Amino acid sequence: MKIDRLISIVVYLLNHGRTSAQKLAEEFEVSSRTIMRDLASQMKTAKQMNN
Repeated sequence: MKIDRLISIVVYLLNHGRTSAQKLAEEFEVSSRTIMRDLASQMKTAKQMNN
């Protein structure tokens, strides 16, 4: 489920720090393009929350 992956990505980044989209893709068994879309979605949501 997408929301589970989005939360898991945040937790992963908090625990491991900076990493590549390819590494995240391998970790979550999705394409690097999916990771990029997920991160764009998270950034959009964060931007909306700050406005």
